[in-house]
Amino acid sequence: MNIYLISFAILITMQRLLYILVYPILWLLSKLPMGILYFKSSALYILVYYVVGYRKKVVKDNLALVFPEKTQSERDRIAKQFFKHLCDVIFETIKSFTISEKEIRKRFKVTNVEILDSYYQNDRSILLMAGHYGNWEWSGILNKLMQHQAHAVYKPLDSKQFDALVKKTREHFGGIIVSNKKIVGVLFRKWKKGIKTLTYILSDQTPKLGAFKHRDTFMGIDVPMFTGTEELAKKLDFSVLYLKVEKVKRGYYTATFVSLVENPKEYPDFQITRMFFDALESQIREKPEYYLWSHKRWKLRDV
Repeated sequence: MNIYLISFAILITMQRLLYILVYPILWLLSKLPMGILYFKSSALYILVYYVVGYRKKVVKDNLALVFPEKTQSERDRIAKQFFKHLCDVIFETIKSFTISEKEIRKRFKVTNVEILDSYYQNDRSILLMAGHYGNWEWSGILNKLMQHQAHAVYKPLDSKQFDALVKKTREHFGGIIVSNKKIVGVLFRKWKKGIKTLTYILSDQTPKLGAFKHRDTFMGIDVPMFTGTEELAKKLDFSVLYLKVEKVKRGYYTATFVSLVENPKEYPDFQITRMFFDALESQIREKPEYYLWSHKRWKLRDV
């Protein structure tokens, strides 16, 4: 048998075994009260920040890059607050496996869902742009608050078992999870059938090297931009909104719909993308500790 086929079979077997071992632990953790999970989150923070040092250099390099005007002490404070928040989000994500609708509605409140009424009345579908800020995993509750058919775009995992787990968790409240490679076809078919949709897209991703069409500044640094959301909006003539997620206190968030453009075809190329990043940057500058600094968002700045 070919050595590559043997290696692939071993990898698949290991992934399955890992899933069998890990899933019961995650499920049991998700049944615990949030208070206990946050206690575990605090312990994880000490391990991650002081012992393991998970991506600490990446975080500190990113902060030094975008906040050169801040002192080292100020950036270190932001880094520590970020890691505490990141650990909270990890356990909040685990809680998503079994969290009730009643509890998540209490912890993730939408402040202005009535803004969607005009889109219903005008028969408009929506692309909802968001960033890796606050808690992006609990946005699945949005499906319970709207008349549109809710979708969310994600990048599939290599492990089929863990990929299925992610989809199942994010579809907990009835939304439809679609891979980034299939979303255009899915929305196009529903558009042709007259089905109105709201699609949630994390739009601050780093595009692949050689696969981007535009560069602009993010937090003052010139980088390649992901423009797929804007292109999709123009292709299907979908309105574009921004989801502003804010952390009120530990375990509690508010989400506000912010209208960006009603008729995307009226805007010059890349202006909608710029509007999204302006909105996200405003949040980051106000409370930087809630952005995903462990992501290598600026790695292609010199390419």
